Amino acid sequence: MAYRYFIAMLGAEEGPVVLSRPLRIIEQGPPVRAGGRAAAGFTLIELLTAIVLLGILMRLAMPSFVVWMNNTKVRTVAEALQTGIRLAQAEAVRGNRQVVLSFTNGTPTLNVTAVANGSNWSIQTVPLFANSLDADTQATFVQGGALGDVASGVTITSTPPSVTALCFNSNGRLVVNTAPGPTGASCAAASASFTIDRTGADRPLRVIVGVGGQLRVCDPNRPTLSATSPDGCP
Repeated sequence: MAYRYFIAMLGAEEGPVVLSRPLRIIEQGPPVRAGGRAAAGFTLIELLTAIVLLGILMRLAMPSFVVWMNNTKVRTVAEALQTGIRLAQAEAVRGNRQVVLSFTNGTPTLNVTAVANGSNWSIQTVPLFANSLDADTQATFVQGGALGDVASGVTITSTPPSVTALCFNSNGRLVVNTAPGPTGASCAAASASFTIDRTGADRPLRVIVGVGGQLRVCDPNRPTLSATSPDGCP
């Protein structure tokens, strides 16, 4: 405990310097907890215990996180396929002419080589007349998109297995066309489905295209479509 004297300076007419009573100075020390103990940080044992518990929790959560990531990749590809089909239908209705959506492993462009379960999709119009010189009646490339590159490791399996293309008329319905333009493409007026899955995922998805142009995404692992299972497949 320290004492300091307060010195009052008086003027000459007041008299000499006067020493007042000492002031008590309280020096502040470290914060004190209830009970008189000084506050302290974490001990090494407490810190190591927290790290071990965090590691255990992360290890328990990791499998669920990996499954969630794989399910997200499956949904991303399903949405990309659904987008391509919707665009082809919309273009057919808008242009009032037949449009073909073909699957390919190459770069989407006019008259690509179509294959079943391709990693990309390509949309083009179907020529109105064979060997026509009129640009308005010739085939034109509309748009393309990726499926395999959207999420790696995802597989697409079509049913029937030989689906290489889908052709839509001006009403947005599936139609038959054995030579719509792209090499190897052939369209049928029948429903088609595409099952999308990935190793490590527990929720595969199926994209179904009906003859009338109806489009549905469902979970094949769920019970059959019903009032109690609205996300199931027909």
